[in-house]
Amino acid sequence: MSKIDLVSDIRPLSEFRANTAELITQVRKTGRPLVLTQHGKSAVVLLDVRHYQSMLSAFEQMHGLQSGAEVSIMTGGEKS
Repeated sequence: MSKIDLVSDIRPLSEFRANTAELITQVRKTGRPLVLTQHGKSAVVLLDVRHYQSMLSAFEQMHGLQSGAEVSIMTGGEKS
């Protein structure tokens, strides 16, 4: 996933409501997330579904590795 462009990728929620299709196309095309603000503060992040799935898979893999390491530590490195 590309880094957020602070000029193009932070938009108010009102602009998202007015230009939803265009901004979704931007996220898909650039691969960058879109930060939506509400009352001048960040509110949500819009991600392309492929990038979201990739992040979720990476998280699940890392969580599995962490859980395996914890079991290994608890059992003194013995395999069952």
